[in-house]
Amino acid sequence: MSALRVERDGAVLRVTMARPDRRNAFDAALIDELASAFADVGDVRAVVLAGEGKSFSAGADVEWMRSSVDLSYEENVADALRLRAMLDAIDGCCAPVVARVQGHALGGGCGLVACCDIVIAEPGAQFAFSEVKLGIVPAVISPFALAKIGPGAARRFFVTGERFTAEVALRIGLVHEVADDLDAAVERVVAELLTAGPDAARAAKQLARAPLTAEETAARIAAHRTSAEGQEGLRAFLEKRPPRWTGK
Repeated sequence: MSALRVERDGAVLRVTMARPDRRNAFDAALIDELASAFADVGDVRAVVLAGEGKSFSAGADVEWMRSSVDLSYEENVADALRLRAMLDAIDGCCAPVVARVQGHALGGGCGLVACCDIVIAEPGAQFAFSEVKLGIVPAVISPFALAKIGPGAARRFFVTGERFTAEVALRIGLVHEVADDLDAAVERVVAELLTAGPDAARAAKQLARAPLTAEETAARIAAHRTSAEGQEGLRAFLEKRPPRWTGK
């Protein structure tokens, strides 16, 4: 059975980890399926990443970890690179990615959260970069986590491996919103994304991921202002009407 459920919902792609009995913990199959799902999302305007059941993702699957105990150094490197490829696929997804987080987001699950553009969590969600509790380190997920929370927070939570609340995750920048009604909050954000110019939203995501020089920023805004989408957006604003991409 597939460990992942991928459904197209109009302009939205919904990607749901479907191993609730394992708290959506990673194994090789789930890692490969996630990498494949995010490698090409087509023309969707937004992607929602969720976990079925009580937890978003509890990190590495116990059985998968047990099988890794006897791997050689070289096999461990290959294993880590497969995980990195999956995280890169999510982080670099051309469409904005919204994470719906409930229950636990631990270890690699916390890394998944760090790769998403917009993260909404329930008040009772628990987070941890828990690798040190197992005598290992959060090396593969560290570039994505550092980009979100910065070295200050990482120097505490990487080295203690302690669990922290959704409110703390909000304070350090790992989470963007804490909501009692998780589904309503996610759909509200998705609705906002659908009001943005499709090409502009994708380009804006890239701006947030990689700073540009002055010349590059000037060229980028000029290209979008003169594009068909930019012209439509500006004219719609001046004419006090919705732009055509909203479908209204």
